[in-house]
Amino acid sequence: MMTKSIFMDKLDRQRREHQLKEMVNKIDQQFPLDPIVKKALLSIDRELFVSDIFKHMAYQLDALPIDGEQWISSPLTVAKMTQYLEPKGCDSVLEIGCGSGYQAAILSQIFRRVFTIERIDSLLQEARARFRQLNITNINSKFDDGTRGWNAFAPFDRILFSASPKEIPQVIFDQLADGGILVAPVEEYGLQTITRYYKNGNTITSEVIETCCFVPIVEGKEY
Repeated sequence: MMTKSIFMDKLDRQRREHQLKEMVNKIDQQFPLDPIVKKALLSIDRELFVSDIFKHMAYQLDALPIDGEQWISSPLTVAKMTQYLEPKGCDSVLEIGCGSGYQAAILSQIFRRVFTIERIDSLLQEARARFRQLNITNINSKFDDGTRGWNAFAPFDRILFSASPKEIPQVIFDQLADGGILVAPVEEYGLQTITRYYKNGNTITSEVIETCCFVPIVEGKEY
């Protein structure tokens, strides 16, 4: 016989699965999803990455506050940033700005190896706990200043900024593989735009995709 606790857990799981599917369908209506991106979004429960006080808003298409005066991006924005990477067939990706870990978790469903850097130690510890809870084993995380990148594992097929720089440091471009793509919400003249960079040999070209709103990149580490 099913106990009341097990029954309630089953109902809660069904609720979350239903709301997650609805969330992804809403995203797909606004921004047609590549099948691999859609599958990744359906594989990761956003509610696990949201602060308790905002659990009731976990499946809305809103950015939400998290600890450290940071934000978990809108799932629509996460979908866009992931798809703008053109990730199909890629092996490795570096994320600068782990935050809650949600973006890295989505990337882990597509890339064989994910490397993510976070400058706020408490946020990184929480993100790591979520990765363990979800049994995600292909995310490598580092407590560091993300503007330095992670040279030990470079070059990366793709690089993603989950916070807004005023410019891309040359050391980051140096860690991008030849033929690789970097996507970042770059700030210029007070306006942020999602910008995609292509590296071909020693040449970097770029295209502006759309306006956006991200927290700014901050140098250094915070314990």
